[in-house]
Amino acid sequence: MAGKDDKNVPRHVGIIMDGNGRWAKKRGLARIMGHRAGMETVEEIVDRAYNIGIKHLSLYSFSTENWKRMPAEIEGLRELFRIYLMSKVEKMYARGVKIRFSGRIDAFGSDISKHARNVEEYTKNNTNLEVVFCVNYGGRQEIVDAVNKLLSERVEGPITEDVLRDRMYVPDVPDPDLLIRTGGELRMSNFLLWESAYSEYYFTDIYWPDFNSAELDKAILDYSRRERRYGVA
Repeated sequence: MAGKDDKNVPRHVGIIMDGNGRWAKKRGLARIMGHRAGMETVEEIVDRAYNIGIKHLSLYSFSTENWKRMPAEIEGLRELFRIYLMSKVEKMYARGVKIRFSGRIDAFGSDISKHARNVEEYTKNNTNLEVVFCVNYGGRQEIVDAVNKLLSERVEGPITEDVLRDRMYVPDVPDPDLLIRTGGELRMSNFLLWESAYSEYYFTDIYWPDFNSAELDKAILDYSRRERRYGVA
């Protein structure tokens, strides 16, 4: 079992939280009920990450492609996200959790984006665990936005990787060591494309609402058995 003194615990874990809708369908429930159950899983995984010493946790909460879903589901997701921010922030603050947001969150509405910025400000000095909610996020869009930022700043070349990285959404967050995708799909779906160049991948058939602390430990155990070479033979 992973613990805070375990040197094999990854510093930064990113998770594609997939399978909420299929979890609900399997039980004859509305899709929004799957998202509600997934919200409770977020709380458990944040707690487990804190307990075992993960320092950065990036959660793919809403992608740029999710806007293609039915309007009622999108509105339900917005409301659940707002409720989560209002109901869970004090507990995370007490644990020393810093909360960040990555992506074009303003498109979620001024009420949510304003509250999100307030949460960031409120928790900015916490250092035990940094949780990054990727909201209205797309990896390609992040790169395009970084390039456009360079153009607007009239930065003269040559453009290096470091120069471009500094214009990413959360450039101070280290690249993820481990990327987890739940729900059985074997793709990364536009998540952290730039940052995941040398990440280790872990895929599981478990739907996100059923991905508990034990499943996170299994992913980390699998990660700990790998030898990371970073392109060196």
